[in-house]
Amino acid sequence: MSKKSLNSRRSFIKNTAITTLGISIIPRHVMGKGFIAPSDKLNIAVVGAGGKGYSDMMNVWNNGANNIAAICDVDWNSASRAFTQFPKAKQFKDYRKLLDEVTDIDAITVSTPDHTHAVITLAAMQLNKHVYVQKPLTHSIHEARVLTEAANKYKIVTQMGNQGASGQGVKTMIDWFDSGIIGTVNHVDIWTNRPVWPQGIKTPTDKPAILDNLDWDTWVGPAQWVDYHPLYHPFKWRGWWNFGTGALGDMGCHLMDPPYRVLGLGYPTEVESSVGAVFTRDWTPDYYPESCPPSSRTQLKFEATEKNPSEVKLNWTDGGLRPFHPELIPADHPIGDEDSANGVIMIGDKGIMTCGTYGLNPKVYLNSGEIILPENNNEENNSLPENGHPHQWVEACKAGYESEAHKALTSSFDFAGPLTESILMGNLAIRSYNLREETKNGFEYPGRKKLLWDGENMQITNFEPANQFVKREYREGWKLDF
Repeated sequence: MSKKSLNSRRSFIKNTAITTLGISIIPRHVMGKGFIAPSDKLNIAVVGAGGKGYSDMMNVWNNGANNIAAICDVDWNSASRAFTQFPKAKQFKDYRKLLDEVTDIDAITVSTPDHTHAVITLAAMQLNKHVYVQKPLTHSIHEARVLTEAANKYKIVTQMGNQGASGQGVKTMIDWFDSGIIGTVNHVDIWTNRPVWPQGIKTPTDKPAILDNLDWDTWVGPAQWVDYHPLYHPFKWRGWWNFGTGALGDMGCHLMDPPYRVLGLGYPTEVESSVGAVFTRDWTPDYYPESCPPSSRTQLKFEATEKNPSEVKLNWTDGGLRPFHPELIPADHPIGDEDSANGVIMIGDKGIMTCGTYGLNPKVYLNSGEIILPENNNEENNSLPENGHPHQWVEACKAGYESEAHKALTSSFDFAGPLTESILMGNLAIRSYNLREETKNGFEYPGRKKLLWDGENMQITNFEPANQFVKREYREGWKLDF
């Protein structure tokens, strides 16, 4: 039999067998342009479906490129739009029931208040589900370290939701710095107009009725129990240490990411903070340690790196306070965002590099007086693609752990974990600053000092009381089991 005849016979036998089994194989092109085979879709579960959770859900769904299999939210009022959008998705209030009952999911998004990120994410990873987690990665330094190690142990494709990390602006800044254009950097200023919610306020004591369709016990989760109050949910949880991480947690992952990435920074070695005070009585500042402060300043010190052979002092300010114009930046030029509400300044020995939120609008001001903008000052550097960051995570999930798509992710936990730890070091110093001891003459504040940090061992070495803020105490019945 000729080779051609043999191949034809094999094809006939194969096709006959497939037809006998009732299986039809249709080439993808026959289904039309844009068709996505079911096998190419991820089954995704969504935990936290209101606000940012809704946009995360829509981005990973990507107009039908993937399947939203389940939606979980403790507050079905805020999740109602998501339920309407995906009526076939299974609905839950407790993520633990979702993970127990829906076994055919490939990946999960976590867009809940900060204090529940770690327990939800670790539970999903232990079931071999890929995870996309909103910033900040966790509520505590210890939790960030646990999730970083767990991602490697369970071989999970991970991404934190600081979308600017995948933008062209940050890539442009890396290219500029690597070219040596601003030289060696030893000073960084970062600022934000946050908080834009109540902070530095008294803990509520009244007990309003709980919202209908809200599972408050699960909302509180591993945090210490408090009764429901609208000053906690919705949205205002960011301003309470029990649930949120304040201005640093909200914007640090967006604003600290560019210098951290550009300079190749690691764990900080020192941190020092001070906070704004509110006086409703003469000479006596209000003292509300459960609430994040109305404004704060923090300085982190980082060691020299292979990319940047100088130690770096990074200054953070929030509450609307910002640094003054460096001499190299013309007086009428905005710094950071167009309204200067948020921004980054990196000062090198040959010039200054600046950007706004998400690394947008990068610019260089050289000592020579020359101002450098991205080539053609193109739109890519001044805006973010609508779903680029989560879309890249989805494609990496499909390609698999340690695939090229996975290695190309810009905020997988091996990067996002140390970044989050560094940011939360600021909160550790802020909370230490407010520790007080009563004396015969009033109060003393022993934590108002520079704190020395052993990053590898997650320990302050010169003020033991500060270490209580490295790892939080979970409510009875909750644990981070790793």
